[in-house]
Amino acid sequence: MGSLPLGPHHPPEPEATRTGPRRPEMAEDKEASVVEGNGPVTGHIISTTIGGKNGEAKRTISYMAERVVGTGSFGIVFQAKCLETGETVAIKKVLQDRRYKNRELQLMRSMDHPNVISLKHCFFSTTNRDELFLNLVMEYVPETVFRVLKHYSNVKQRMPLIYVKLYMYQVFRGLAYIHAVPGVCHRDVKPQNILVDPLTHQVKLCDFGSAKILVKGEANISYICSRYYRAPELIFGATEYSTSIDIWSAGCVLAELLLGQPLFPGESAVDQLVEIIKVLGTPTREEIRCMNPNYTEFRFPQIKAHPWHKVFHKRMPPEAIDLASRLLQYSPSLRCTALEACAHPFFDELREPNARLPNGRPFPHLFNFKQEAACASPELINKLVPEHARRQYGLTFPLPGGT
Repeated sequence: MGSLPLGPHHPPEPEATRTGPRRPEMAEDKEASVVEGNGPVTGHIISTTIGGKNGEAKRTISYMAERVVGTGSFGIVFQAKCLETGETVAIKKVLQDRRYKNRELQLMRSMDHPNVISLKHCFFSTTNRDELFLNLVMEYVPETVFRVLKHYSNVKQRMPLIYVKLYMYQVFRGLAYIHAVPGVCHRDVKPQNILVDPLTHQVKLCDFGSAKILVKGEANISYICSRYYRAPELIFGATEYSTSIDIWSAGCVLAELLLGQPLFPGESAVDQLVEIIKVLGTPTREEIRCMNPNYTEFRFPQIKAHPWHKVFHKRMPPEAIDLASRLLQYSPSLRCTALEACAHPFFDELREPNARLPNGRPFPHLFNFKQEAACASPELINKLVPEHARRQYGLTFPLPGGT
């Protein structure tokens, strides 16, 4: 049942990591292994050597490819078993341009969070045609939110609200971490890139193939992010955008979990904008200026906003509607941050002292905030970490009013 989807292939961007011809950076303690042919196929074995630094003994690790779980225009993801330990892993194998560092590898090395897929190690392999491949060995998570949604859709049910809360809260926690600590913008948040463990219901953001550290004043490509989840400023061709594009995408995912189908199912970039306007109404001149100053003279048909409570069904909790409306704003600066989203009343049920999964088991850890909360206000911290969690984790956060 494994899945680790690949995002769309994107053309190169002007950026600091592309610095002319060079051999790609090998993981310092890894050696390249030579693999003949184009593999992997079922039963194909890939071996690599790790260790050998700081007096550590070298050792060989072998992976048997079990099945392909995702393919894209620039690589393949397969489920594999480590023959030495019996552990199941996901290996993303991408063709490597020898002139450049691999940005996904650099970013994954910098991240460590319970709601972000973790890199175990990596190695390079070559084929008999002298093609170089980078293999990213990651933890294996068996399900995606996309497939969970599909399951409910097939049985003509909506996802239970407790799971919508649990999954979206963890998505925002993961985004709060990547936005604040390594400063990474994911740029392809969608249900296919949100992994979920069906036993623990722990959620992890995956596929950092489109991700980038955004630098103020540096141009980025606007043709990024899958269409249904693409922020309006990207459709307007903005090249200076912020991590709030991920917040818009997460808002689209929230709406999809609540509705059971995509909120803005555009068939082209222009149609995508039409779908957004049908709900949010025509953007004002000021909102267009906030998205992309070059578009202010364009004429748009004047359409009134569709009230949010009419977008969702009658029994939808007002907190869910309120959160969606705070995420799906034309002006990027008006969207709430990922940490503010975590503190929203929609997630209050998760903070109750005796809250549990429907089967009575405990939730995955939700309140062990570390670096991502370092810059948060004491008021926000108070909302984020309930009293029972402070005691459990022995956390000492400053309280508002200096108490």
